[in-house]
Parts: sequence; C-alpha cells; structure tokens
Amino acid sequence: MENAYTVRLLETRQVTHDVKEFRFEKPKGYRFVPGQATDMTINKPGWTDKKNPFTFTGYNDDPFIQFTIKRYPDHHGVTDQLHQLKPGDSVIVHDVWGAIEYRGPGVFLAGGAGITPFLAILRQLHRENKARGNTLYFSNKTVGDIIEHQELLAILGVSASFILTNDNTEGYLHTRINKTFLKEQVSDFQQPFYICGPDAMVAELNDTLKELGANPEALIFEK
Repeated sequence: MENAYTVRLLETRQVTHDVKEFRFEKPKGYRFVPGQATDMTINKPGWTDKKNPFTFTGYNDDPFIQFTIKRYPDHHGVTDQLHQLKPGDSVIVHDVWGAIEYRGPGVFLAGGAGITPFLAILRQLHRENKARGNTLYFSNKTVGDIIEHQELLAILGVSASFILTNDNTEGYLHTRINKTFLKEQVSDFQQPFYICGPDAMVAELNDTLKELGANPEALIFEK
C-alpha cells in the first residue's frame, strides 16, 4: 500500500515569472535519488483526489523537500493552486518513484519545466565536483522562461547551451532540438542521453537518437 505524508509549506521563492521553488517539511526517513519524483496532492477540500507528479530539486540530505514548479493558470488545476499556497498550508506527498537517475557523463536534453529532474542531478554533481564532462541543451520559448539560468551556467559553464524557440535573442541558439541540431552538436552518440520535457519531445528525441546510433539502454527518460 502506498504511503502518504501530510507536510506543511515552509517557504517559497520566485524563480521566473511563472515558476516557484517550494520547500516543505520532510517526512522522517524520506529519501530519493536525484532525478526522482513523487505524487503530490493539495490538502484542501475539493483537491484531495487530484494527484500530480513533481520532481525533487533539492538535495537528499536537506532537512526539507524541495520542488521547482511551473504554474499553468489556464488549466485552473493543481499548479495554479500550488502557486497560491502560503507558508503553513499543507500538501500530501506519496512514495518516491522515477526512472531518471545519473549513469555517468552524458548529454542532458531538456524542454521547459523538463529541467527539474536535471536540477537535482546537476546540483549534486556540482557539490561533489563531478559535473565536468556533462553537456546541457535546454530549450525554452524566451529568455525569461529559462529556469535557474545563472545557476546552470555556474555549474556547467560553456557546456550549458540555451535554445530559444520563440525569441531570436543575441547570444542564444534560435532553433529546435531535432535531428539536424543533434548531428551538428553531438560527436559521440555512445554516451548516456538524459531526456525530459513535453511527452512529444521525449518520444521524438528517443526515436531520433536511436536513428543516430545511440544505445537504447543509454537513453534515460521517464517511462
């Protein structure tokens, strides 16, 4: 039977115009591997039957559990309600799950809020001085949508590339992560590829990487 833990919101931080970082109480003995997630329910009447997945973005040894969550106000759903919570309000988190975890230096391909599992992984690697050898390609609509832009630059330096699909801002790549892009940017398709973003993007990139010679076993994504 799945465990459920009611935890209070401790604090929030605005990350971008529509993304917030949330820190909640940590259940005793609660552990995760960087890249993993849990299902969360808002502890309010009318919302306790709506369970959404969110990825941990902090460290396993933090005294709190941390999430970085994008708001989708048009949906009038869970993320919209989460962004309205105040410290002291509570949510219910469940057991930890997820297939994304670090398997050695490779290429991270992220779209929008799909960066969240990689935040936990890259932060942990940076703390251990092991981030070198990894490359990030992070696609967003505009510069203002880039989650933890400066921190990712601090962790990866020139190995972090930011791609904009809607803006042609100087200093950024204006393209899509597709077959042409990958052939231009990646010289070794035998390394691990970490993929997270909209479902259509993940499916397309998995197919494309296999066509380009990547080992299906080295494609790490949420199945």
